Amino acid sequence: MAEPIKSILIVGGGTAGWMAAAALNRSLGPHCKVSLVESDDIGIVGVGEATVPPIRDFNALIDLDEAEFMRETQATLKLGIEFVDWGIKGKTYLHPFGTFGPGPTLAEFQQSFLALRARDRIADDIEAYSLCAQAMKAGRAGLRDPYPRSPLSALFTAYHFDAGLYARYLRKVCEGRGVERLEGEIVEVVQRPDDGFVDRVRLKDGRELTADLFIDCTGFRGLLIEGALKTGFEDWSHWLPMNRAWAVPCERVAPTTPFTRSTARDAGWQWRIALQHRTGNGHVYCSDYMDEEAARQVLLDNLDGPALAEPRPLRFTTGRRKAFWAKNVVALGLSSGFIEPLESTSIHMVQSGIYRLLQHFPDSRFSPVNIEAYNRRLGAEVELIRDFVILHYHATQRDDTPFWRHVAAMPIPDTLRQRVEAFRDRGLLYQSGADEYFSQGSWLAVMYGQGVVPVGRNPLYDFQALDQVQAGFGQIAKGWRDTVARMPMHDDFLKARGMWAAT
Repeated sequence: MAEPIKSILIVGGGTAGWMAAAALNRSLGPHCKVSLVESDDIGIVGVGEATVPPIRDFNALIDLDEAEFMRETQATLKLGIEFVDWGIKGKTYLHPFGTFGPGPTLAEFQQSFLALRARDRIADDIEAYSLCAQAMKAGRAGLRDPYPRSPLSALFTAYHFDAGLYARYLRKVCEGRGVERLEGEIVEVVQRPDDGFVDRVRLKDGRELTADLFIDCTGFRGLLIEGALKTGFEDWSHWLPMNRAWAVPCERVAPTTPFTRSTARDAGWQWRIALQHRTGNGHVYCSDYMDEEAARQVLLDNLDGPALAEPRPLRFTTGRRKAFWAKNVVALGLSSGFIEPLESTSIHMVQSGIYRLLQHFPDSRFSPVNIEAYNRRLGAEVELIRDFVILHYHATQRDDTPFWRHVAAMPIPDTLRQRVEAFRDRGLLYQSGADEYFSQGSWLAVMYGQGVVPVGRNPLYDFQALDQVQAGFGQIAKGWRDTVARMPMHDDFLKARGMWAAT
């Protein structure tokens, strides 16, 4: 008879490790011992400072007080991403959270929008019909109202926070709830000779730690999932050639903007993330088209304020483990793979991996059927995110540098090609399944924002009462403008809610 899992060892700390500890401890309670081993001598990557709206659900799952969390992590609110110079140099567009519309008929905003545009009945761009986009432009913020008739039911927010402070805060919360933290560096992973399951890890000081289930949060090296179990890596750099980054904080410039900014550069792009106490910056680039020192200088030349530290270099290969879960080891975070941070999905994939683990939580049998289902579901999700990120490079009209000429012409996955063709043909948007994160609104924002304009549309929408549709669109745009005008400025909102850290 199968026995329940009685002990879990999380190998590695950082954001992924402490998120896993918090969720497992909260979900399993006294029925399973949760421990985490990490070494202060081993640094963490820690640049994942931007998130997407499901992070709010995760913080609720582990029962964090929002105001305290935001003060402890110097967090700000995020309503979307501003893209500068991506589709065409000199043009900016927004990828806001939430939806466009609501659509007046058949619930397909873009089809009614295209029908009106074809008859010159509408002058506004699509951003006029997104509450989050309008709030981003105005620098205003608030919290979503769950009541569906409230205009603020369309306001979706995530966070910017200091990833190092988030991990530290979660550690404090976890230790207060009974999670055991062990300090030490692992020098050997010992497997069972009969089936290859991980039996224990040996520390530099000679201690040995055992568990029923191991969570690998050791970063790019994947100490257990790859170092011991040799699961293999699927390289996606032929689709996503970014492989280097420089990261540096600079002084805060007031007021803090409630959105991430992504600015395309000659061989990559630069992020800007405004926190309460500083601004996070980074330059992600492809080393085939720019050398390390030139990339560092691009970053330093484009800061809002004085740098607060020396830029830190990062190296990575975009791709995923061929198995996220093998035997009694589950990889989370960078141990499971990496998609560049363009759409702020790194922390989301940690969260998604944790949710899937809770849904597929094993017993002592470690059923291969259950493990295969976990790997299949998570693999499908990460491939859909991969396609969405590739879209930003593929859907560009830039040809001013060798890098942009390369990514515009490179082959893309068939799954992405089919989506782009369907949208370009008649404005068709769809989702591939319940596990897909990015909504039709997200696909619309990026494709339309970067110049993928449909040549046709669904003819059913030509049969609408276009006078009514036009009036409805006008009411929507006016409603969002009026709602935003009543919202407080971002920093004022945080201070009024006790979310602003004392300075």
